[in-house]
Amino acid sequence: MYRVKKVLNHNTIIGIRSEDNQEYLLIGKGLGFGKKIAERVEAGSKTDVYSLQKTTERGNAGELAKSISPACLEIAGQILNAAELKFGNIDRDILFPMADHIEYAIKRVKGNEQISNPLTEDIRALFHLEYEVAEQVVPILKEQMGIEIDADEVGYIALHIHSAIEDEKVSQAMQVARAVRECISLIEQEMGRPIDVASLAYNRLMNHIRYMAARAMKGETLKINMNDYMGVKFPNAFRIAEKVCSQVSRNLKCELEEVEIGYLAMHIERVADEELDG
Repeated sequence: MYRVKKVLNHNTIIGIRSEDNQEYLLIGKGLGFGKKIAERVEAGSKTDVYSLQKTTERGNAGELAKSISPACLEIAGQILNAAELKFGNIDRDILFPMADHIEYAIKRVKGNEQISNPLTEDIRALFHLEYEVAEQVVPILKEQMGIEIDADEVGYIALHIHSAIEDEKVSQAMQVARAVRECISLIEQEMGRPIDVASLAYNRLMNHIRYMAARAMKGETLKINMNDYMGVKFPNAFRIAEKVCSQVSRNLKCELEEVEIGYLAMHIERVADEELDG
């Protein structure tokens, strides 16, 4: 049971839960309609409940809930519901920074400001399922707000969804996407030709670099060392892998384990083979 502290709109209220006397944001169809301060309400099965005690990347959840428009909180809630259907359990506390981003996206569109996201295509490829869910915000904003957002904005929302799934900050996911883009560019430069982005080998390489960067940030280590074999068998791929691993270490400001070189060399060699076969 909750005691109404503030009615944000017909569907959204801030309530105090009787069990712990803490503030929560409640979102549900018609939940706030006609409600008065101090009135008691029950959270039904279709009501989404969010704690306002948490601190997010964008600040304190309680402050954000009071400063973000209720409509944007509802839209973010709809996207999280879609993400939950796709991925199962997620960290729903991402609601507040996501709603904050959506609100600023709307302001940018209304002010004719263009946000630039040079990593949009990389985000779409690396986090394609998250991007698919994020795209659902486009028709919602068009219908409810008369606002059209572009792929760059969708890319940023996809990072918020990824953050809710992987327990990884949005800034970290952006770092990984940037590291992947720079590594692919370096490999193409060293090979002297672009890599076919539609190829299976490219997809494997891209995902390998993604997880390699994630392992470096988490301090995780691969168990099998392929360096000696790859260094002798495929010296050019190994040389390129050494350069790429050094770059990842510099970019992410963390040390990559040496065993990563051999695994990366294997993927680089696969790309080279597939390009030659093609």
